[in-house]
Amino acid sequence: MNRVDGRIAIVTGAAGGIGSETARLMARAGATVIATDLRQDDGQALVAAITAEGGKAEFHRLDVTREEQWEGLLADVLARHGRLDVMVNNAGIYRHGRIEDARMEDMAALFGVNLKGVVLGTKHAFLAMKRRPAGSSPASIINLSSIAGLIGSANSALYGMTKGGVRLFTKASAIEAAHLGYNIRCNSVHPGIVDTDMARGVAESMRARGLAQDDADKVMASLHPVGRMAQAIDIARGILFLASDDSSFMTGSELVIDGGWTAR
Repeated sequence: MNRVDGRIAIVTGAAGGIGSETARLMARAGATVIATDLRQDDGQALVAAITAEGGKAEFHRLDVTREEQWEGLLADVLARHGRLDVMVNNAGIYRHGRIEDARMEDMAALFGVNLKGVVLGTKHAFLAMKRRPAGSSPASIINLSSIAGLIGSANSALYGMTKGGVRLFTKASAIEAAHLGYNIRCNSVHPGIVDTDMARGVAESMRARGLAQDDADKVMASLHPVGRMAQAIDIARGILFLASDDSSFMTGSELVIDGGWTAR
């Protein structure tokens, strides 16, 4: 399991769902995990669980939309660890609704977390990662997009627009990093519906169209040809793959983990 042994990895949105499972898996695979989130109690509980298992982790409270907080985080990481090897830009939010009902506050929130947060995370990862010693394995930036960044979805247009932006931004980041000789790989991950709190937002959208909770869950499962929603660990395994040298020839790629949804 020591696929990222000795590496320093930041995981944003680590207090729950995909972020929590990713942090745990990274630590089990040998990384020192810098878990960040706005939910301090949940984040500290995660770190306590990781360290109880023998892993290395620490928690930093981070609002991904605030550049000064990114600056403080990276300054601290570099001062105490001397390097950054992996950045997982996982923090994200979901909003549903019809285009004609779009509210500016929802648009601002989606753009702030899902787009600005990824741009700032990548910017400050570049600044830190390009200082790594010559001969190091390539650093890895993994940005969480969605199948909503690949295909259209009714009642999720604004969310899909942000996730499509993450997809294209990741590809451009990969080309720029390679062109500048930074030794940094950038890839995006595109989950289907994952059985987390965010999935409740999708269920809420379905309930707004008249479905009961049980029926909404069945519909979400049936949308995946494998017959179930993803579990957070399904996505975390893909993220670990992209963080490790197992994916050393991948950059600018999109890793789709959707139970066959987009293969229809």
